[in-house]
Amino acid sequence: MGTDLIALKGVGPALVSKLEKLNIHSQYDLLFLLPIRYEDKTSLQKISDLVPGEKVLIQGTIVLTTIVYRGRRMLISQLSDDTGIITLRFFHFSKQQAKGLAKNTIVRCFGQTRKTTSGLEMIHPEYQIIDPENPQPLETGLTPIYPSTEGLQQGRLRKIIRAALNQQIDSIPELLPRSIIKELGLVPLTESLQEIHQPSQKNIANEHENLFRKRLIFEELLANQLALKRLKRRTKKEPAMALGNLLLKQSLIAALPFKLTKSQSRVVEEIEEDLKKNQPMMRLLQGDVGSGKTIVAALAMLIAVGNKQQAALMAPTELLAEQHYDNLVSWFEPLGVSVALLKSKLSAKDRREVLTGVAEGNVDIIVGTHALFQPNVVYKRLALVVVDEQHRFGVEQRLSLMKKSSDRNSVPHQLIMTATPIPRTLAMTAYGDLDASIIDELPKGRGDIETIIVPEEKRAQVMEKIIKECARGRQSYWVCPLIEESEELNFQAAESTYALLQETLQQLNIGLVHGKLNSAKKIKAMENFKNGNTDVLVATTVIEVGVDVANSSVMVIENAERLGLTQLHQLRGRIGRGKHKSLCILIYKKPLSSIAKERLAAIRATNDGFVIAEKDLQLRGPGELLGTRQKGLIGLRIADIMRDAYLLPAINKLTVNIEENHPDVIEKIVRRWVGDQLEYRNV
Repeated sequence: MGTDLIALKGVGPALVSKLEKLNIHSQYDLLFLLPIRYEDKTSLQKISDLVPGEKVLIQGTIVLTTIVYRGRRMLISQLSDDTGIITLRFFHFSKQQAKGLAKNTIVRCFGQTRKTTSGLEMIHPEYQIIDPENPQPLETGLTPIYPSTEGLQQGRLRKIIRAALNQQIDSIPELLPRSIIKELGLVPLTESLQEIHQPSQKNIANEHENLFRKRLIFEELLANQLALKRLKRRTKKEPAMALGNLLLKQSLIAALPFKLTKSQSRVVEEIEEDLKKNQPMMRLLQGDVGSGKTIVAALAMLIAVGNKQQAALMAPTELLAEQHYDNLVSWFEPLGVSVALLKSKLSAKDRREVLTGVAEGNVDIIVGTHALFQPNVVYKRLALVVVDEQHRFGVEQRLSLMKKSSDRNSVPHQLIMTATPIPRTLAMTAYGDLDASIIDELPKGRGDIETIIVPEEKRAQVMEKIIKECARGRQSYWVCPLIEESEELNFQAAESTYALLQETLQQLNIGLVHGKLNSAKKIKAMENFKNGNTDVLVATTVIEVGVDVANSSVMVIENAERLGLTQLHQLRGRIGRGKHKSLCILIYKKPLSSIAKERLAAIRATNDGFVIAEKDLQLRGPGELLGTRQKGLIGLRIADIMRDAYLLPAINKLTVNIEENHPDVIEKIVRRWVGDQLEYRNV
């Protein structure tokens, strides 16, 4: 019972159950639950010195507390430290909370500051009441913040991780061969774990402590690579149906009102060669926004149907699933191919009909979201799975579709699509189990997209541009991206912009779509825009992957300086789908950092997604330690495939070394870092 969770002081069955939700089953697992970020609560900041956007610790005296009703019930407290006043705003609060924040109470707060028209404020800060006679001491080091689950507080999690660290740190096995550790100059694993959980210095980003972090990143990326390569080998050993009849596919090509680009034709041939084999295709299809991936996928699905088999297309949102369904119906119905859409708002009767049709083989193509791999969806003869926007799914999700074949002697072929261009080195790491195809040219007849950068004080000029475009019969997006990683604030930003545009652009029809709307309302808002009933659609980044509206010619993006290059490019790709010249307007707030300036200059300079991806990699580079982490397709704990790309050449070389010379450690390394995230299918 030495490494059992229950052996830790204060850990009972209820806590064990919560930890298991985080895939933690032993004290060893606890040590590899790594901080996602750190918070600095080591010193108090003066209110007069606060900078909007920073997370800080402050202390002061409550001078006013009141409950107000401004569209919704809020608790407002004003905190003073004699250098200034800041507002504390709570949307969810209890009577006891309101009573505790009484006038003259000394309060210590930690949170992110934001500037409003009435001054500085914090939304739902962490806080504690301070006894002036016995004040609580400040933290002496950075506070680690861990992935958590409902009912598991950070304080309790830190306590049990600290206990596990004290008991087990010396017994953690070093899995990398000593010769490799010495050759690469890596620090010992146990020292790295100690420093990550309990940083010895305040500045965790310094060169010394980066060595410890690098050690863990290196091993995790190695495990990721080993896991994907093993997965590829195992998958390729499985049987699949050879799909050699191409007549139906050729019928669609002949009927299309446009000609495939050379790039599209090349990729179709690569897919054909894969499908002719009796082992499963595992192919990644990369293509820039608007490059025509959907028709390539449609032709692949027709090959399956032409061989009397079924195909499934999985999209990340119902909006995108509906768009795919509409496109496929327009192409396939004249050929006598039946297409069904599985979505949440189907009636019970319609859902039964779809599921029955799929199970009995009367439906050739089924389109939907993650619902496609649920147990109640049974396929008669599934031979091909197409996954759109792979980065929105996990590896394990698409692998689950491979189990849906009714024929136990074969598994479906897979075509994985992404509109996020990925530099080659990153693709090898994120999609190491897949062969890659690239569509590197756009169809003819697309309108050019001009990108301009505008400071927020010129918002009126932006509205004039929108009025002119709408007068020409065009439509516009106005995007309010995620602000301060707060869904609440994100929602508010979209709502306030919507209200502003309604007031200012009274001659136009303004729509609104955001993450808090239910699925039916989202779809309705997008349908109104698609059908031309809405002139300007105010949206959050929910439309990043969304419906194509050829008539939309203007994309306005607020707070563009906050977004990465790849996301800006994805949003920009919502326009330019028709023949008209389009305009992307990036609104920014001053002052701009040097990185933000370079990022905005890069997005203005090119519309090539692959060039942008390389630039994004360059700008993010190694060392972005405490910023937003972009997880890989397997849920990475500490590595970032963009930030840590500089390690990949060495890791790719080491992967070959481990496979050839140290195969006995592969399973242990993979199990430590990947765990149950990849289902290896026991083959």
